[in-house]
Amino acid sequence: QVQLVESGGGLVQAGGSLRLSCAASGRTFSRSAMGWFRQAPGKEREFVATISWSGIITSYADSVKGRFTISRDNAKNTVSLQMNSLKPEDTAVYYCAQKSTSYSDNYYSRTYDYDYWGQGTQVTVSS
Repeated sequence: QVQLVESGGGLVQAGGSLRLSCAASGRTFSRSAMGWFRQAPGKEREFVATISWSGIITSYADSVKGRFTISRDNAKNTVSLQMNSLKPEDTAVYYCAQKSTSYSDNYYSRTYDYDYWGQGTQVTVSS
């Protein structure tokens, strides 16, 4: 059974930085693509960033490209999201997601691609 636990959210001023972390249980992490999504009040959950199981391939939403960086440590079963130059519109609950293992070292940007989800961590950016 896979469990994902996010941490690192909080309140930050516009222009500031936060680093989110997601700790995964289970033995499938190193062969699983991972993703970060977010959901603001009254809006649908949206893609933020994804990383292939090797860590070689990454992809970002246009709204965060150049400001956010996703990374992973397969030895520690963790995936992180470094968020710089934060804007008020980045305010949301951020979710970590894990896809079931696959042979293909690819990335996935759709919510229905993922099989496991964390409980979310709140990020609030004040203007």
